[in-house]
Amino acid sequence: MVAEQTDISLVNNVIGKRDVQTLINELTALDEFLRQAAIRQGGTAVNLPKSGQMLEDLSQANHLNLLQQPDRDRLNAYLKTLLESAPLIHMSFTLDPPPLFTQKLVVWLRQNIHPQVLLQIGLNPTIGAGCVLRTTNKYFDMSLRQRFANQRQLLAKQLNQPNTTMATAESSEV
Repeated sequence: MVAEQTDISLVNNVIGKRDVQTLINELTALDEFLRQAAIRQGGTAVNLPKSGQMLEDLSQANHLNLLQQPDRDRLNAYLKTLLESAPLIHMSFTLDPPPLFTQKLVVWLRQNIHPQVLLQIGLNPTIGAGCVLRTTNKYFDMSLRQRFANQRQLLAKQLNQPNTTMATAESSEV
């Protein structure tokens, strides 16, 4: 599990493993740039590489100065540990959920399940409506497809029964 003693916390726009890997890549690029800049000849102009919004938000929320080597090392170690051992939830939907919904879902999961939970969104058009949730050892099918499958006998029974309101309506028309 991710080390609980760390004082670094995730921001809500870091959703899944892909985002964590992106952060690691940006942090590595920044670290490499600053190492090369340290050995350059003084007086030459250098421009820092652009970092993404996630890295900016993460460093600001945790009061980290990414120009300082200890802060970069601490964040990099945290992100690598997070990538390896954070709880992962996979959710499949019929359509790609809007970003606002995904962010609200992540906020809820981190408040109620685990503060470092990562979410992986998948698409499965066969589920109809609802979602399918999967963790490393649990599977929950909350889809319309599964609901119909569970109620198949009742549905078949209702379809095979003569509908008295339809029969009444047809006889009154004649």
